Amino acid sequence: MATTTHNSISGNAVINGSVAMVGRVENMSMTLTAPDMTPRQMPAPVKTFVNRSSELERLRSVAEALRDSREPGVVVLSGLGGVGKTQLVAQWVARALAPDYPGGHLYVDLDGGRRDGGADVEGALAGCLRALGVHRDFLPNGLGERAGMFRSHTSERGDVLVVVDNARQAAEVRPFIPSRGLLVVTSRTGLPALAVDGAVPITVDPLDERAGVELLRRWRAAGADDAAQTLVRLCSGLPLALHALGVWLMERSHLSLDDAVNVLGGTGVPPGEDGTTSVKTVLDMAYDVLPDHAKELYRLLGCLPGTTVTGGLAAAAGVPAVEDAVGKLLTAHLMVSVPSPARPRRFRPHDAVREHARQTALRLPEADRRALLRAVSDFYLAAASHADVLVLGPLRLRLQPSPTRSLDELSPGERLFTDSAEALEWLDAERVNLLALLRTAADERWDDIVWQLCESLWALFDGRKHHGDSIEAHALGIEAAGRCGRADAEVRMRNQLARAHYGLGAYGEARQALDPAEQLLDEITDARLRGMVRETQGLIALALGAHDDAHTLFTEALDANSAVLEANSAARDVHGVVVQTYNIGQALLAAGRPDEALDVLGDARATAAGEGDHGMLPRIDIVRAQALRLLDRPQAASEVAIRAAEQANERGQYARLDRALGILSELAASTSDTELRAACDAKLRELHRSAGVQSGDD
Repeated sequence: MATTTHNSISGNAVINGSVAMVGRVENMSMTLTAPDMTPRQMPAPVKTFVNRSSELERLRSVAEALRDSREPGVVVLSGLGGVGKTQLVAQWVARALAPDYPGGHLYVDLDGGRRDGGADVEGALAGCLRALGVHRDFLPNGLGERAGMFRSHTSERGDVLVVVDNARQAAEVRPFIPSRGLLVVTSRTGLPALAVDGAVPITVDPLDERAGVELLRRWRAAGADDAAQTLVRLCSGLPLALHALGVWLMERSHLSLDDAVNVLGGTGVPPGEDGTTSVKTVLDMAYDVLPDHAKELYRLLGCLPGTTVTGGLAAAAGVPAVEDAVGKLLTAHLMVSVPSPARPRRFRPHDAVREHARQTALRLPEADRRALLRAVSDFYLAAASHADVLVLGPLRLRLQPSPTRSLDELSPGERLFTDSAEALEWLDAERVNLLALLRTAADERWDDIVWQLCESLWALFDGRKHHGDSIEAHALGIEAAGRCGRADAEVRMRNQLARAHYGLGAYGEARQALDPAEQLLDEITDARLRGMVRETQGLIALALGAHDDAHTLFTEALDANSAVLEANSAARDVHGVVVQTYNIGQALLAAGRPDEALDVLGDARATAAGEGDHGMLPRIDIVRAQALRLLDRPQAASEVAIRAAEQANERGQYARLDRALGILSELAASTSDTELRAACDAKLRELHRSAGVQSGDD
């Protein structure tokens, strides 16, 4: 991006046709509209919920007291896995026992994005901000910046209820404390460190015998009370175990409760204080009663590197009758549906079930387990490749072969995505699974899968600014490409790694990532890879203020792209030529040579317009407007800036729309055109409100 300039235009300059420009700004129909829906994200309560009246009353009274204090409150619900903490909160909300939270209900499951024990707090905050109406183009990078925006948004709305499920540490919870409202945390431990935040602890104990028997009677009304009480004790009073036992009984209507006691108690192992023994025993029973196709899906859950599964993935892994298998696991409370705005539907095992599924999968022969894992890997590699093509277009240089299966063949029962926007949403929704798969594939030394998946994930990493994920992924990709002896793939991996560091402003690390690529370029015949490296080096130089070096590097990148185009006109990779010409214009402008920059940018614009590369037009015109401003040509600069704004708005490039309107407002201020400036500022406020980054009162 060219250096922003604030030079004043000469005092007697005027913008002719200002009235017409005011009209164009005012009549610009914003294609971005603010969401009018208040988020209500809490999972639906189950119908078999029993008792918990004391815990519900405690939660209600604590929430009321905290609300009266007008300070944000924190409540920590702690208890064993499977004891029903999440359902307790869901019932509290559904029964209208919770105070009104007009700002909405936000739900975050930290286990859904956890890897190596650490939670993806930054990604979860992005999900909360999106739910609160912030457009993705205006999401800041970094945990601190997103936490700050979250505090700002929750201070401008009515009280907000935030529920954070499956927390393990206080540090991963604090960013979700709203400025107004209540944070409810569920955890297997009490998280005592949250006491400094004023957290109120509530312990959720296992069900007592009376409540446990009441729950068990939902599935088997008949039977002696002493047998029912014994079953509750054998299940340690855990609702999850009792649910699984209830489904087991439904599948065996000929058995009595005494028979169930004999089966469950016949293990000879008393239930442990932590409930693990009873849960394992009951889950073994629940698994044994499943039909074969549901057992296959359950074992697949245990093989997954990630956290969720879709019907398409299950079918690709060879699970027959997928819809019925999903229904069986949902009915048995072995799996839950994951709320997600992106299709297709996603499911995950209950957190207390996940380890049992893994242990069950480990009983498979090693060859069968690896075959399942390979099928999962092949599915994700093909799906990510299709998504990459939809998001970045078919002309982008790709070193990997095209997928052998179409999207319809890959997921015949449920289409994964249909267009560019849906493809990017799918990649983002599957981000945790894709990263987990990368690590697993690297451990298995499936090197082709690793580097090819990294290549496809650039659409996600760059498009959604997941720079930290990109750094981790491309470190694996570099090693994999090296082991494959693919110098071209290693250069691409290193270039994409450098771009991730560049995106974080870590220019030294970006240079270091590219240094080994210089030697590898001599082994590569495709000049486009050399052009990519030179472009990244040029961007780093430009960011560091080395404008002449940047100009030289961008020129070399342009020469490389032009040479490929001349040698193979059928490739039609004109976009690379447009980008490098645009970059040269940026370097010239930053070097204080606006007249030369204007000429070069004019060439870039003509090529982009002629070749249909319309997405580049707003970018080019924004820099052209800056060059014209430096040349003291306010009329031309304003015309170019408003055209850039109109094009950006038409194409949904809202960050560039923001920049173009900002430039036009500055031009109007420099010429004392109060009407044009007022129109621009009003349109900017409309944009910011629609993008969720400014309240309606500002």
